Amino acid sequence: MELTYKLQELDVAVDYILSNTKSKTLLFYGDMGAGKTTLIRELVKALGVQDTASSPTFSLVNHYESEKGPVFHFDFYRIEDDTEALDIGLEDYLDSGAWNLIEWPEKIERLLGDNTQKLLIQVESEDTRKLKFC
Repeated sequence: MELTYKLQELDVAVDYILSNTKSKTLLFYGDMGAGKTTLIRELVKALGVQDTASSPTFSLVNHYESEKGPVFHFDFYRIEDDTEALDIGLEDYLDSGAWNLIEWPEKIERLLGDNTQKLLIQVESEDTRKLKFC
């Protein structure tokens, strides 16, 4: 499954994700600058979080609360090895039943179970992206 969307149509991409995901643990793959954080920011808003989401590049994880429960946003770009993810309690987050939105999941792939949804974001043009469920 795939969807092509314009950056000003992020709500379309978010609706597509929420309507088609098989898991609450979403793995966002894509090159630097593809729009992972931007899409996650809109997804967090759609999940009912009042705070504006920002990238947890240095803290590794941001925790948000919504009426639908907790939402966790991870950014593993800067980790050196997957023990850093274990040190922040990644397994507990994954087992929590909460929404887990993970950027740069390739850094921790061996720690992820099967109950995930892989999403690939590809740059089509300056303002157009392709979203693929993998």
